[in-house]
Amino acid sequence: MGIRSRRRSNHAEIPAALSLSAVVTLGAMLLPATPAAAAPHPWAPAPVNSCGETGFDPVNRQADPSGSTSQAPVTVKVPIPVPQIVTVQQFAPKPDQNRVDVDLPADPCASPCPDVRDTVAPTPPAAPGGGSASLPQVEVTTEAEPIPVVVPGGEPPEPQPSPAAAPLQQAVPAPPAAAVAAPQVDSVELVNQVTGHGSINRTDTRWSVDGTDLGLMWESKPGQVAVVFGDTFGKGWKVGGAGTDTQDWRSNVIAYSSTKDLSQGLVLDDFVQNKRCHAAEILDSRKVKNFETTTIPTSGFAVGDRQYLTYMSVNRWSKIPGMWWTNLGGIAWSDDNGRTWTKSQWARWDNLFGLGRFQVATMVPHGDYVYMFGTPNGRLGTIGLARVPADHVLDKSSYQYWVNDAWVPADGANELLATPLISGTASELSVHFDAESNRWQLVYLDTVRQQIVLRTAADPQGTWTEPVALINTEDYPTAYGGFIHPWSTGKDLYFTISAWNSYNVYLMHAKLK
Repeated sequence: MGIRSRRRSNHAEIPAALSLSAVVTLGAMLLPATPAAAAPHPWAPAPVNSCGETGFDPVNRQADPSGSTSQAPVTVKVPIPVPQIVTVQQFAPKPDQNRVDVDLPADPCASPCPDVRDTVAPTPPAAPGGGSASLPQVEVTTEAEPIPVVVPGGEPPEPQPSPAAAPLQQAVPAPPAAAVAAPQVDSVELVNQVTGHGSINRTDTRWSVDGTDLGLMWESKPGQVAVVFGDTFGKGWKVGGAGTDTQDWRSNVIAYSSTKDLSQGLVLDDFVQNKRCHAAEILDSRKVKNFETTTIPTSGFAVGDRQYLTYMSVNRWSKIPGMWWTNLGGIAWSDDNGRTWTKSQWARWDNLFGLGRFQVATMVPHGDYVYMFGTPNGRLGTIGLARVPADHVLDKSSYQYWVNDAWVPADGANELLATPLISGTASELSVHFDAESNRWQLVYLDTVRQQIVLRTAADPQGTWTEPVALINTEDYPTAYGGFIHPWSTGKDLYFTISAWNSYNVYLMHAKLK
């Protein structure tokens, strides 16, 4: 995700949307912190994969003692908005549902599509604080500010039948459980770079995934984990955040992994592709700023053979770091293990007057229910909680919201009245139930602390422990995200983070006492 986004309109080329994940970093940087870090760490050369390709290092390190590297001059861009009328057809074009399968060569270092992709290495980002930097330069630029005007056109989607509703339910008491012992973090270490040039997966040459973020995960079927990424860019992408709409921009892509030994890294077996060596966009977006800039996945889960994705439709990114506005939060489903997806016309939470409590949702199945943890748009909201019978996920009327220690029906404004799950604000939630310890794990970005933190509880509604730091932005200056691998345990917590300057995804390992 991103701080600000601009799009191509009326044939004028303007930078593309930055993904939700990125707003986290700069927003956190501007807020007070309580760092507990040892940064900067000693200088180390950039990592190299088994194919000899140089990757990225997200750790805050000291400058190269040889003095061979220096920071590029900082350019402060001052945009001047220029209003621009943009016509938008009422109905979106049909999404591309073409899918192909491509066998990878036996040699992991061989390019499967040399005629499609070259192997030019991107310029690595400067180490935070490393080298010598010159005085900032100021650049005044114009920036198109689209004013969308909806006009007739497009092919209307086929209406979806109304989903079956669950039997009407009365309010059910649901007080928080007794507090459990707070987790203790023994160590946190970087395991591997998951995406981009120099990664063990070589996603740039294999699937045209040069820059991406998030890395949301769930068990799609026994022995397989689905991994979904946010705004993704391919050939022509340059290091330094999200790219432009001329750099093979897709709002989201999906991969699969069967790696059991995560201590050796998160290995991606394949991506869903729409042409040779090209990861397909699985949830379409209009890609028009101030209308629908992009569509960002926020969680995934499986119920039986059906896969579900929660997503947010982003209207625009704010010029204020850490803030954005959504049109709605919604649910999509797939009955072919994630190859193609359909957005539900019924399971959507519209962001009326910007007050929606479940715009950025994370859903987790457990027992007979699927639990939904949600926050408003932006990074400064509180967490609300809801649940729905597992066989009625697409029916909004079957949801119950946790209000004043009870599950209450989806009547009137109950979804807006959901009791905050914890004190303080949270964003980019990841929730996991660990069967081994019989504990719920909650990981999220705490912008006030400038940390990605962990809490645990015996029940979804709490009582949740106080936050424990997993990642501090002093150590990982441009880190955001924090999405739990479903095969984590109460002792070994594996999670992905994204780094804004290199705009790629990394696997982390936290050892818990």
